[in-house]
Amino acid sequence: MAERNGNGDKSLESWIWDAACSIRGAQEAAKYKDFILPLIFTKRLCDVFDDELNRIAEKVGSRAKAFKLVAQDTKLVRFYLPLQPENLDDPVWSVIRKLSEKIGEKLTKYLLDIAKANLLLNGIINRIDFNATTHGQRDLDDDRLSNLIEKISEKRLGLKDVEPDVIGRSYEYLIRKFAEGSGQSAGEFYTPKEVGLIMAKIMQPEPGMTIYDPCCGSVGLLIKCQLVLQESQGSTAKFAPLQLYGQEYTANTWAMANMNMIIHDMEGKIEIGDTFRHPKFIQAGKLAQFERVVANPMWNQKLLNLKRF
Repeated sequence: MAERNGNGDKSLESWIWDAACSIRGAQEAAKYKDFILPLIFTKRLCDVFDDELNRIAEKVGSRAKAFKLVAQDTKLVRFYLPLQPENLDDPVWSVIRKLSEKIGEKLTKYLLDIAKANLLLNGIINRIDFNATTHGQRDLDDDRLSNLIEKISEKRLGLKDVEPDVIGRSYEYLIRKFAEGSGQSAGEFYTPKEVGLIMAKIMQPEPGMTIYDPCCGSVGLLIKCQLVLQESQGSTAKFAPLQLYGQEYTANTWAMANMNMIIHDMEGKIEIGDTFRHPKFIQAGKLAQFERVVANPMWNQKLLNLKRF
């Protein structure tokens, strides 16, 4: 069951739209991202893990030896995935793609196993229960889940296959597509790429600066600040990365923000909670201060009485 690489055949947006259509009717459109994005993230982890295994295999002679080595020393790879195909030359993702029964139950367990093996992913990759039920009915039945897995399998997401921004772009596309379709403004949930880049350039970030987004969403603005810094410093220069901080109110968006940071190979501290009522960044009993603050106001929250300010 060879994995088909559709990278050159289909745009990112078309691929995501096909994935969304595969579960049409199972959930409200606005919730599609809650099922799709964790799977896209997992696919990215699997494909990058394959890339790392292949790199090690070139040195030790076989994928079988590479699997044994990384199991013994998980520090050889950034994220260790405890998934092993029957044929060790098959893609790691094939373990998930070949599920044929109890798909939701087994998929949820696989993601829990990945989270247990990588503390950084705990609460992020395993947030969604693909076997969950509401009033005795599966939120996403195995037939639709199988279709979703198959659609996501069409595109390889390894290190040389896609831009690191795949999760952020996927998120923004789903938000824009379904929020606007339901009569809402997509601007409530994310900042368009072009606007984000302008805001990041206005910040004029310098190496090592602390930058904070009090309503960070998918952390697009924080990531763009780091990208602008990298561009200003040049590809060969060595410099201190930005110290990125953010807070997000919605649990699933908080998880998405962490996925986005990980895919970009950036480090930051993203807290969860209501920034107005329960700010998480406190120093000596007072609100922490940062060298730069960038934000797209959270239009979808009821603000405090602004007359007091």
